[in-house]
Amino acid sequence: METRIYKKENSLSFFKLLKGSATDICKSRFLARQLAERDIKAQYRQSYLGIIWAFIMPITTAIVWIFLSSSGTVQLSDTGISYPVYVFSGTLIWSIFKEALMMPTSSTNSARGLLSKINFPKEALILSGIYKMLFNSLFKIVLLFVLMLIYKISFSFTLLLFPLGLLSLILLGVSVGLIVTPFSMLYNDVGKIINLGLSFFMYVTPVVYALPDTGLMKTIMELNPLTYVIGITRDILFGGTFTYLMPYLGVVLISLPILVLGLVWYRLSIPVIVERLSA
Repeated sequence: METRIYKKENSLSFFKLLKGSATDICKSRFLARQLAERDIKAQYRQSYLGIIWAFIMPITTAIVWIFLSSSGTVQLSDTGISYPVYVFSGTLIWSIFKEALMMPTSSTNSARGLLSKINFPKEALILSGIYKMLFNSLFKIVLLFVLMLIYKISFSFTLLLFPLGLLSLILLGVSVGLIVTPFSMLYNDVGKIINLGLSFFMYVTPVVYALPDTGLMKTIMELNPLTYVIGITRDILFGGTFTYLMPYLGVVLISLPILVLGLVWYRLSIPVIVERLSA
């Protein structure tokens, strides 16, 4: 049986922490899969609607904006494709990003009872959350493809790149989520502020309406990095113009060092979180 000796260190090595995090991610794949399967079964076992709950947020948001647009209450610019498909794809992509951002906090929070009792790689919680998120996203994407068939929208060859677009979307969300998780775990106000901020950012991102040609809103949206992530992911789906490809690649590249910092920060802060929760 392996014996571990814990002792106080005077200095912490960034690369040592990163290597330990990467090693634990690789070693905890089986545990993460088991945790994901357990949580998915528990999530839908006590629900009559089951997997339908995964569609509730994008469907209800899309219905509201379709009604506002069709009734003339809100005047929206041309989206280039059928508006129901445009708004549903936008809310779907947004829901995946939001789930990715909140996932590190929710996965860690749901394992409060295990953190202080069992010694296991905590990175398994993040990997388990990604598995669950991909499972839920799969059904949403299938529904989107069905909607595209109903509205007779042709499938472009760029659709083959959609998994990469989805991966970059999740990468950005998880990277930011890892940074804020320790604060959200220790202070409930942080989680509420993030939810409030996401509600605001949704309306300064081309989720339910297209980027304006001119005006203040165009300037604000162009300063929002999520504009490029949502826009290019949608262009991949529908074979768009890829106007903002370079800013999108810039956001993706910036996400990589943020992910590295997030993994190290998460690994470094977990002992503090466990100590606070156990106090």
